Amino acid sequence: MIGATEAVDVSETTDPRVRTTQQEQLPSTPEGTGGRKRTPRIHRAWLVAAVAFVTIIGGAAFGSLPGLLIDPLNDEFGWSRGEIGLGVSINMALYGLTAPFAAALMDRFGMRKVVAVALTMIAAGAVLSVWMTASWQLMLYWGLLVGLGTGSMAMSFSATVTNRWFVERRGLVTGILTAAGASGQLVFLPLCAWIVDEHGWEPAVVTVALAALAVVPFVWLLLRDHPADVGLAPYGGEFTPKPEPTRGAAKRTVRVLFDAAKTGPFWLLAGSFAICGASTNGLIRTHFVPSAHDHGMQITAAASLLAVIGVFDIIGTIASGWLTDRFDARRLLAVYYALRGVSLLFLPMLLAPSVHPPMIFFIVFYGLDWVATVPPTLALCREHYGADSAIVFGWVLASHQVGAAVVAFLGGVARDVFGTYDVVWYASGALCAAAALMALVIRRNARDAELLA
Repeated sequence: MIGATEAVDVSETTDPRVRTTQQEQLPSTPEGTGGRKRTPRIHRAWLVAAVAFVTIIGGAAFGSLPGLLIDPLNDEFGWSRGEIGLGVSINMALYGLTAPFAAALMDRFGMRKVVAVALTMIAAGAVLSVWMTASWQLMLYWGLLVGLGTGSMAMSFSATVTNRWFVERRGLVTGILTAAGASGQLVFLPLCAWIVDEHGWEPAVVTVALAALAVVPFVWLLLRDHPADVGLAPYGGEFTPKPEPTRGAAKRTVRVLFDAAKTGPFWLLAGSFAICGASTNGLIRTHFVPSAHDHGMQITAAASLLAVIGVFDIIGTIASGWLTDRFDARRLLAVYYALRGVSLLFLPMLLAPSVHPPMIFFIVFYGLDWVATVPPTLALCREHYGADSAIVFGWVLASHQVGAAVVAFLGGVARDVFGTYDVVWYASGALCAAAALMALVIRRNARDAELLA
């Protein structure tokens, strides 16, 4: 970055991209010095982040549906909760397993193309499910098509945007983009719950399909793959030319996995993040509404509580990004998992036909912790795996979704067998305690430890 004391004549710079970048980074001329005062401009990186935020909201609309549709599908088709849970678990598993390949595909073909195709797949899978008559179609449309689509623009999309467009404020931006998923939940959960109650589940499915399609023009017109595409340096960094497209995306993704799998931090991050997925998407997002309904609570009331989780999730995730820029990510993870585990142990005692203050306290508490784990997990991936961190995080995210898929399925089976979800809440609380211990034993990168010494 050009400093205020460096003698550089920007007007004589031959590379127009460097010239543009340097002009933006030079300080404005103070008044009284004879020069013209320049109005500060917002860096293009923030526009890209805003487009990514809206895109993730549109893609996250489908995530608000599974918990709302378990009872209606059970009533209409007679499918067991285990069958429905299997369809949801396929979706979550593919969401995770697609993510690392999506990060490599974005390096090969660019973010715009990959994300636009992904949104179209989500919409197609959602619309086709309106005509399903057998449980295998649920697994095909919800599981395969929507799973591949959502996985292609999963958190690895946020990691790619952050890594390319930001050098400073990465933790904060990661928190903001992670919160986009919660924002989608906040927007669509109450709406879809009302639609399911008043008009049935099919119009709710069509609503989320339209939401995904509506975002495609924003992606195509406003999203840019790399700062060099518009002649800029990343926010807080220096200009670098856009790298050549990386060929052999699948091969690179698998190679990165094998390299990362030889290191201890990868397994600790993957294991703890699998528990994170099990205790959020797999457990609360999928089974909270039917569990609350078992205790006499109306579906719309339970869905509204999940939406409140979304409100505080936004606050908690952005705050976690801010904290990640300032504190040890390992200790943050340990605190987040420990507090989550304790809260789950109390949940069976809080479920009731009506909403009461202790339940509201749980919802607020759980919301603040929901995906607060993402910024420190991504920071540890960057710390240990550098240029491959987005793909490594994609594999760590895959473990998150595999954990979610297992609990989405087993939670439904447990409800069929025991007639209650209580055993699932207690088991998940114990798993969160194990995740806290795993986070604490992740070693610090030797290079970073030397810098801090």
